Amino acid sequence: MSGARFDLPEADAFTRPYWDAAAEGRLLLRRCGACGRAHHYPREFCPRCWSEDVTWERASGRATLYTWSVVHRNDLPPFGSRTPYVAAVVDLAEGPRMMTEVVGCAEESLRVGMALEVTFRAGGAEGAEQVEGVGGAVSVPVFRPASA
Repeated sequence: MSGARFDLPEADAFTRPYWDAAAEGRLLLRRCGACGRAHHYPREFCPRCWSEDVTWERASGRATLYTWSVVHRNDLPPFGSRTPYVAAVVDLAEGPRMMTEVVGCAEESLRVGMALEVTFRAGGAEGAEQVEGVGGAVSVPVFRPASA
């Protein structure tokens, strides 16, 4: 498995709008037309009421830190070269929780409830070249402390 990457998504026809928006610096959610609730990760149906009346919606990019763990060891490429990193769960302003990574923040500065904003890791790695995915270059949403 030389050169295998475990940090890049596999886009398909359904998720392509999500990954295309991320490559343009926009975070998308799905919102249910039946119950009005937003959800993430993207699904073709509402996970609360099972309606298929769901549409894409641009998220504000604002979130609060719910929980995190500092990862000091990961043998899967390219995570090993990023250690330590902060794996996190954030509450998006629109309601859903999202698994992600917090960047640009010292471990001792992390606090439950701290304000965060989305940024995007091009090619799955900070400062990395664009990596070609199914729909083109792949960018992954991560979060950083919110600017004042």
